[in-house]
Amino acid sequence: MIIKHGDQKTTVNENMRGGNGKEVLKQLISQQEMYEKGRLFSRILLQPGCSIGFHVHENEMEAYYVVKGKALYDDNGTKVELEAGDGTYTPCGGGHAVENNGSEDLELIALILFK
Repeated sequence: MIIKHGDQKTTVNENMRGGNGKEVLKQLISQQEMYEKGRLFSRILLQPGCSIGFHVHENEMEAYYVVKGKALYDDNGTKVELEAGDGTYTPCGGGHAVENNGSEDLELIALILFK
């Protein structure tokens, strides 16, 4: 199955999880296409100064891959600078947040799978 760029569902979320600004989320495949084993496989775009606020994952995990840009990532209270090529993993029961603290757009690939 091919999913063309123009056919991918795009959602804009304001102040995601209590963060700042807008999150632009482009769905790469749907939850149904993941055989109900996950709820998100998407490209996330955050402009400079935008963020996704701290949140905890229950009964699921989330991984990020930084495609481009720079980020300040909160890994259960430990803040780390990320750049293109870096990845993260938040296990079930863990929490995280991400902020674009760079001068260009931050592009992430995000995957959420159920426990």
